[in-house]
Amino acid sequence: MATLRVTRGQALAWRLGRQHLLVGAADATEVVRTLAAVSVFGADPDLSVRRRLASPGPPGEVQRALADGRLMRTFSFRGSVQVMAPDTAGAYLAVRAAGRQWARRSWVEHYRLAADDWPDLRAAVREVVADGPVPPRAVADALTGSARFGHLAREFAEPNHTLLKPLAWQGDIALGPDLAGPLVLQSPGAAPGWAGIPDLDEAGPRTVLEYVDAYGPTAPEHVHHWLGEGLSAGRKRLEQWWHAVRDDLVEVDVGGEPRWQVAERIDELALTRAEPTVVLLPGKDNWVVGPGTKDAWVVPHGHGTEMTRGVNPVLVDGVVAGTWRVDGDALEATVPPSEELSAEAGRLGSLLGRALELRTP
Repeated sequence: MATLRVTRGQALAWRLGRQHLLVGAADATEVVRTLAAVSVFGADPDLSVRRRLASPGPPGEVQRALADGRLMRTFSFRGSVQVMAPDTAGAYLAVRAAGRQWARRSWVEHYRLAADDWPDLRAAVREVVADGPVPPRAVADALTGSARFGHLAREFAEPNHTLLKPLAWQGDIALGPDLAGPLVLQSPGAAPGWAGIPDLDEAGPRTVLEYVDAYGPTAPEHVHHWLGEGLSAGRKRLEQWWHAVRDDLVEVDVGGEPRWQVAERIDELALTRAEPTVVLLPGKDNWVVGPGTKDAWVVPHGHGTEMTRGVNPVLVDGVVAGTWRVDGDALEATVPPSEELSAEAGRLGSLLGRALELRTP
C-alpha cells in the first residue's frame, strides 16, 4: 500500500478537528478524555474546555463537571494538578506510578517508610478519604499514635504534596472538586465513571495509542515528550509500548517528514482539506503543551519563550502566529486583522460573557 502523503496544513487541520477546535464536542468529559489531561495551575482549564464545546454554556463548566463527578482532579503530569476524565485517568496514573518513586533510597530514608510499608499506609489513607472530601488533617489525625505511621502525621497535616502524589498515582486519593477552595482529599471512586488503575501492560500501550489518536500525525519523540517527560515513563518502556501498538498505526508522509497516524483515522486525514482558521486559546493549552514548545510545527522559532511562560497564543491555521490579551473591554492581538480573527474574537467574547473590542497592529 502506497504511503499517504499530506501537507503539514492538512495534518494540523485534522488535529484541530480531532481536538474539537473546529466542531465542538458534546460535553466537557469528551473534551478532557480526548486531550488526556488539562492543566490547572498556570492555565485556564475552563476556557480550554469551553472553547472546545458545541454549547459552552456560562463560565464555570469545568467546576460544574468536577462537582458532579463528570471530571476528576488529581496529581498526574509533571507532578502538577490536572483535570482528567474518570474513565481514562487510571491508565495515565498507572504509567506515572510505574517508576515507584516511593521505593527510592532517598524516599525511604527521608520518610522512614520502606517500600513494603506502603500497602498498609495506602489502606489507612483510603479508609479516611472514603468519607471525603476531607482535609489532609483528617489523615494526620488517623495516623497520630500509630507505631508505624505516627511520624507521618505531620507530613499530612502540613500537607506535604510530595507525599500525597504517590497516593494519587496509585488511585488511593483524588483531590476535591473545588478549584478555588482549600485542598481536600476524596476517593477517586467519588466520580461515578472511575475505572480504577489498570495493569501497566495494558495502560502503557493504551496511553501511547490515545496520544497518537489526539495529537497525530506524530512521531515517537513527541510520545516521549508527553509520556516520558510528562509522566516519567522511561524511554525503554515507551519503546516497548510503541512496538506493542505499531500494528494499529500507519506511517504517513507529512511534507517529507515521517509521522504516524492511528490506522482507523487514516481516511479522515486523507480527506481533510486545510481551511483558513484563527483560534484564540489560553496559555498552556494542550494544543501547545501536548506536542511541546520545541515542536516547530506548532510553535515556530521566536514564540517558544512566550509559550513556555504561558502567554495566550493566537493560532493561525494551527500554528502559533502571535499572542493575545484582554485589557478592560479590549482584546489586543498581535496578528494582522482578518475575517477569521474577527469571528474568533466574537467567540471569545461570548465565552467570557462580555463584548470585546478587537485591536490589532
